[in-house]
Amino acid sequence: MSDDLEIDLDAIQRRMDGAMNALKTEFASLRTGRASASIVEPIMVDAYGSMTPINQLGTVNVPEPRMVVINVWDKGMIQKVEKAIRESGIGINPVTDGPLIRLPIPELNEERRKQLTKVAAGYAESAKVAIRNVRRDGMDQIKKAKTAGMGEDDQKMWSDEVQELTDKAIAAVDRALESKQAEIMQV
Repeated sequence: MSDDLEIDLDAIQRRMDGAMNALKTEFASLRTGRASASIVEPIMVDAYGSMTPINQLGTVNVPEPRMVVINVWDKGMIQKVEKAIRESGIGINPVTDGPLIRLPIPELNEERRKQLTKVAAGYAESAKVAIRNVRRDGMDQIKKAKTAGMGEDDQKMWSDEVQELTDKAIAAVDRALESKQAEIMQV
């Protein structure tokens, strides 16, 4: 068997890990009733003619369990940062205090917690779809190798390896989802 018939399991594993890392990033942006600097990470501000992340316009701190404070470096950008936070849809009303923008994190009610668990489930399903797409690509590689002369035994072995990687990745997504939903529902 020639070397070009080998399937790159490391590349498949890296792509599945990438889907898992993207899921963790999306989970971090979900508000759980506790303050976290990651709440403002996805928010972009129209600054100096381009869309800029908030953490490049000021220092983001979490001084209390229910408060995020942004110290905006350029006083001229305070209004734009405040507007971007209001329009972001995170459900937090910013309070401006000089160069500081305070984001008080309100307590989540039961209805909002249930909505957030559904959002988390949607993120998890997107990660599973990404993992299944990687699996499909791996299986396509195996099919191409079969036409290039790979034996049936080797094809079965590679298929089982790819399926095992997929099963492990999907189980990891399920565990992460359970953990995040428990965190969200915790009062």
